[in-house]
Amino acid sequence: MDGEIDADELRARLEDGTVRVVDIRSPGAFERGHIPGSENVPFPSLVDEVERFEGDDEVVTVCPHGKSSVQAARLIASYEGFDGDAVSLAPGLDGWDGPLEQADSSASAGPTAAADDGSDEGPDAPF
Repeated sequence: MDGEIDADELRARLEDGTVRVVDIRSPGAFERGHIPGSENVPFPSLVDEVERFEGDDEVVTVCPHGKSSVQAARLIASYEGFDGDAVSLAPGLDGWDGPLEQADSSASAGPTAAADDGSDEGPDAPF
């Protein structure tokens, strides 16, 4: 692992398109807001999915405060199929002052989606 980078360095690398950003938070936290272009690989899943980063030149791991992402970057860097640089976003999302993307709420319309076409009128009244 080559260390940590700050938000300004990450922003520059995102503009260059030279980095893969991996958010290690839970899927729910990721959906509420994440760095644009990042992907979600929750920390507990990282061991099983580390081969996804084979061939990448640089991976930046992200967590809320920049602590767990250090461990995630070390894990990626230790994978023998990974020859690039793995670094952590030092301040975590707390120090990210750029825009955040949110999950598309229309993709998970919930229970009302079935009711829109009239096919599900709900349960019968008990009386």
